[in-house]
Amino acid sequence: MIKKLNFLDKNLTLWIFSAMAVGVGLGYFIPSFASFVESYSVGTANIPLAVCLILMMYPPLAKADYRLLPKVFSDVKILSLSLFLNWIIGPALMFVLAVIFLRDYPNYMVGVILIGLARCIAMVLVWNDLAKGNSEYAAGLVALNSIFQVLFYSLYAWIFITLLLPIFGQQGAVVDITIYEIAGTVGVYLGIPFLMGIASRFVLVKIKGDEWYSEKFIPSISPITLIALLLTIILMFSLKGRLIIQIPFDVVIVAIPLVIYFAAMFILSFLLSKALGASYDKNAAVSFTATGNNFELAIAVAIGAFGLNSGEAFAGVIGPLVEVPALILLVKLAFWLKDKLYRQVL
Repeated sequence: MIKKLNFLDKNLTLWIFSAMAVGVGLGYFIPSFASFVESYSVGTANIPLAVCLILMMYPPLAKADYRLLPKVFSDVKILSLSLFLNWIIGPALMFVLAVIFLRDYPNYMVGVILIGLARCIAMVLVWNDLAKGNSEYAAGLVALNSIFQVLFYSLYAWIFITLLLPIFGQQGAVVDITIYEIAGTVGVYLGIPFLMGIASRFVLVKIKGDEWYSEKFIPSISPITLIALLLTIILMFSLKGRLIIQIPFDVVIVAIPLVIYFAAMFILSFLLSKALGASYDKNAAVSFTATGNNFELAIAVAIGAFGLNSGEAFAGVIGPLVEVPALILLVKLAFWLKDKLYRQVL
């Protein structure tokens, strides 16, 4: 089962830890490197980071096949459940967990909330495939989530961070960020690669065909996401080298609500999908789509809105560090639940 996960993806947690170590080492032993990186900043935007973040988002958005949306819309009941899980339950659950566990760490709290708002559009295809879910249905849900994020992510971020946090007693912790500031960040870091992805698919498929696009082009650009993510982490941690050495346990503090989220979200999604009569393959597609998160987008928005040195950005980096091993374990849980809940219909 796990052997189907390619070498780069399977060891993503190791690569992230290594990139963190390299970044901390550069920041601690070569302080001039951090000064060099910061010299290319304009306001909260850092030019090298902006390039990395846009490149990081491009491959998954180019991979999404928006022509599969009619297949998803054909099953209204399951589609409605997927939208409910992705855009109501998921964000709300992560928000509650962030407030409960990180109320004394407001910057991390906001960063974790941003992760919860970013619905998965990349690695979910890998997890779904490993769990033998419906590939076409998962691809359709990914395409739908891509469009929803372009349209609604900035609104969601403003509602959850600026409007709801004060209601939960976090007035002093809230950064007063406007919907226009978030929309601008989303427009750059999601809008640009989204347009690039759509253009790539429709232009290149027309010229070279579906088979070439899926089997040649997509595999060739997929490593860009990992490379850009690791470069982002190295640059981020180089700026916080001395500080990171002083706060190693902050990784654990941020990881706790994320671990609880992944487990609770997957089990809830799986049970609700089964209750609505979804076949196992569709259940897996819905459950993994609802459980995974687009940490690339969360990191991009955290850096764009709060700055490269922010606690929000630091929390964003912890997302993939936790998600990869957690989702691999959930693939195994999916097969166990399949055996327990679908045995009678196999």
